Amino acid sequence: MQTTFQKRFLIFSIIFFLSIFCLFIYLFILINKNKEYSQIMQEKWQVETTRRENIKLLISSINSIDSEKNSLETHFIKSSDIVPFLDTVEKLAKDVGVKSEIVSVDIPKDNSSLVVETRVLGNFETIYKLILLLENSPYELEFVSVDIKNLNSVDTIVDKNNKISEWTATFKIKLLSFVNK
Repeated sequence: MQTTFQKRFLIFSIIFFLSIFCLFIYLFILINKNKEYSQIMQEKWQVETTRRENIKLLISSINSIDSEKNSLETHFIKSSDIVPFLDTVEKLAKDVGVKSEIVSVDIPKDNSSLVVETRVLGNFETIYKLILLLENSPYELEFVSVDIKNLNSVDTIVDKNNKISEWTATFKIKLLSFVNK
């Protein structure tokens, strides 16, 4: 009886051992599959994180460039938006103290520029200041013609020490920074 008990115990032990061994192998394979899946998911997560960081970097770059883009665009005039340029010319004339009048606005046949003719009235000093301000404006300008004339040969006396004569000038200005759209 002792031997049957030992045989049964041995058989039961072997069956138990084999079942535990099979369970171990099954769990080991399952853990390896989960480990592979985890590595794949971690790689995807890293790729997505890198992509999001690149998007954030791109957005910040676009935002930092946006102000420079706006500043650059102010130097160019579109054909549909020439009024601000004309207002700038008139404002500069008013700032220096001359009377100004836009005589003509023309777009040449090649559509590469805008030609503005303006007439101003003031003393020589203020007309000269206007020329300097126009040259230093944010627009790319070319003076096609400048005609400055003294209106009267006799100086106008403001007081005993100052003599001011009136001058008139006609400017033909070619706006080179013109985009025909």
